[in-house]
Amino acid sequence: MSLMAVPPGADRLSVRVRRNTVGDHDAAQRSGFLDALAAGRLPWEAYADLTAQHWFIYEALESAATTMADDPVVGTFLFPELRRLPSLEADLRYLYGPRWADHLFALPSTTTYCTRLRHVAHLAATGFVAHQYTRYIGDLSGGQYLGPAIAQSYGLPAADGHRFFLFNGVDPRAFKDHYRALLDSVPWSPHEQEEFITEVAEAYRLNIGVLTELQRRWG
Repeated sequence: MSLMAVPPGADRLSVRVRRNTVGDHDAAQRSGFLDALAAGRLPWEAYADLTAQHWFIYEALESAATTMADDPVVGTFLFPELRRLPSLEADLRYLYGPRWADHLFALPSTTTYCTRLRHVAHLAATGFVAHQYTRYIGDLSGGQYLGPAIAQSYGLPAADGHRFFLFNGVDPRAFKDHYRALLDSVPWSPHEQEEFITEVAEAYRLNIGVLTELQRRWG
């Protein structure tokens, strides 16, 4: 009996990480909290709360980018146009006013997420790229639907209040193709590749934890 042929390119890292984490990815996409926000079924404070949790997560991620900038692998994945912290701060200023920082409060699940992110993303390229991939590729995928839906549901202006979802000058499809090509070119050992895939799955689970806690808070 002949063995089933392996599809061309199935052993590429970008293909394997999507295949091996599809369940975690789909679970994050099915968040009842995000669906409720997109439909406008929650108060605006729930959206502001999500934005605040994002601030903590991206502060941890983008500080790791600074720490790891000299790493030869990480350096190839640093794109200034992806940085979300300035956009998040502009959104928080619009939502909460000039004293927006006084309103920030990290949920326990967010603290757990940031603790893990700070631990792995500051130590190895596999950890940093895993969390970068999970956040930014998600922002350039489902986030491109979620942003306009939230803006419409909560009557936000053309840019104000949802800049987090706007990547000026970035073509999401072309960028994701470029990013995956870079991922496939990284000279990681098989063990490092498995570390990367495992950490991507962990990042999805941590994100689900934050969304689940937000859903409990806001119904």
